[in-house]
Amino acid sequence: MEIRQVQLATRSIDDTASFYERIGCPVSVDGGVVHVAVGSTRLVFRQLDDLIGAHHLAFTIPTGSFDAATTWLRGVATVLGADGVDEFEGPPNWNSRSVYFEGPDRQLLELIERRDLGPAGAAGPVGAAGPARLVSVSEVGLAVPDVLGAVETLRHHGLEPYANAPGPDFAPVGDVHGLLILVSPGRRWFPTLDRTPSTAPVVVDVGLGETVALAEGVLLR
Repeated sequence: MEIRQVQLATRSIDDTASFYERIGCPVSVDGGVVHVAVGSTRLVFRQLDDLIGAHHLAFTIPTGSFDAATTWLRGVATVLGADGVDEFEGPPNWNSRSVYFEGPDRQLLELIERRDLGPAGAAGPVGAAGPARLVSVSEVGLAVPDVLGAVETLRHHGLEPYANAPGPDFAPVGDVHGLLILVSPGRRWFPTLDRTPSTAPVVVDVGLGETVALAEGVLLR
């Protein structure tokens, strides 16, 4: 599943544009809307002054680049961790490694090395400066009131849970190239556990060919 575009809310157009420029992503601002290229994915941010909670996005990096990417990241962003640990192996059956960092609006952002892609499968457009080449956005966090119900809705449209059985508070749906991270609104984002998912509108374009509503304002296309 390729995540082509994600439309999100932000409290500050200027802060969002400045942040993504700092990490080396191509950015443009047009009519009060921020457009960001993260490898093959496009992010579109619109102003929402009363935004509550934090978005979560994960950016795939090429397999084999984790150490270099983490070193680069420490120089351009605030790395997040817990209990003195800030590099994490993925959940069982994910075969991945991650480092998390702070984005605008307290976004919980992540660089993830997905080893199952292999070096060739992970190669992609350069989306950031320095050694961290961002291949694409490969995870979008979505707060939904009924996680298991949303899983079944997505199954009807050909999208299956990834790696492990879905639970009532957390369910990744998709594949190694792109995942929708379905969470209950009260679940806190790993690893900091100090922020809850945003309930602001999110529109994710995966080339579905139709529009599927997973919650109010949460749309998949």
